Amino acid sequence: MEETLETIQARHRKEQRDLQSRITNKKKNATKKTRKGVNDECAELERQLRERQERELAVFNGEADGEEGDGGDAADGKEDDGTEAISTRLEDASLSDVTTAVTTKPTTEKHPQPQQPPAQQQQQPAGKKRNRQKERLARRAAEQEAAAEAAEAEAAGMTDHRSIEKTYLLREFEANDLVEKEIRPDGHCLFAAVADQLEQRRIPLLPVSEAGDSSPSSQPSAPQQQQPPPPYRAVRKRATDYMEAHPDDFAPFLDEPLSSYVPKIRDTAEWGGQLELAALANAYGVEIKVVQDGRTETIEPSTSGNGGAEEQPRERIWLAYYRHGYGLGEHYNSLRKKG
Repeated sequence: MEETLETIQARHRKEQRDLQSRITNKKKNATKKTRKGVNDECAELERQLRERQERELAVFNGEADGEEGDGGDAADGKEDDGTEAISTRLEDASLSDVTTAVTTKPTTEKHPQPQQPPAQQQQQPAGKKRNRQKERLARRAAEQEAAAEAAEAEAAGMTDHRSIEKTYLLREFEANDLVEKEIRPDGHCLFAAVADQLEQRRIPLLPVSEAGDSSPSSQPSAPQQQQPPPPYRAVRKRATDYMEAHPDDFAPFLDEPLSSYVPKIRDTAEWGGQLELAALANAYGVEIKVVQDGRTETIEPSTSGNGGAEEQPRERIWLAYYRHGYGLGEHYNSLRKKG
């Protein structure tokens, strides 16, 4: 049955939709390495379909002359047969066949390459299946490597605060004839460093009345005797006892009630700071020297808290304060006199 103009145009629209669908799928499955070849292939498919449809319309309208054939078929009166053959071949060709033709032969090639036998064509895969998990892992590794390089570049341009801090501290240690005693960075470092300083000067950590409770005569027999608490526990208790006895000196500087702050300092690994140093200086009646980056701070006991002890020479204890030297944050070490 001879096609009318409406049926030809309808068929052309369907062929264009089908071709566009194949092109979309092909581009969607393209990788970075195959994208250029896929784009060239799609352009070739569109060109072939457009030329064929134009020829069909020209034949239907009687505009094609005897010289517009395929391979000289028009000279033999076979123009319609050649057009029909081209249409049939393009409609029946699969996307993998066109891919093989375009990728193995440039568009400027004049002589066609010999086609492979059908059996050999069936053995070749249509395309390598994408490994999306491998692509994600590779992309993540590349992002991590780029982040590491950016961090290194940023670190190279940053001030080395740790080195500057250590240089100053070592200079102060030498000037004051001090050596550093490392304290474990476990949250108790301030109280453990003060305990080490007090023990070096034979200053009792607890008042005599409280220390008597732990005398050997009051302890259980050897099989039942428990390990004594670490010295920092006694220092924590002494600091909080003083804070509870002088609430007006500390409560205004807290963001929470003193009643909840004191148990936290006494019974947990909460870090100590400026308030605890002031409490310890008054509780033990000592002068505390804190060597830190750029300066040495002195914390002296107040007159009201010494009970007359200021008339006698005060003991002086030394601490080293690190802001940058430890990965967990701020830290205190004990500083002992040489020899």
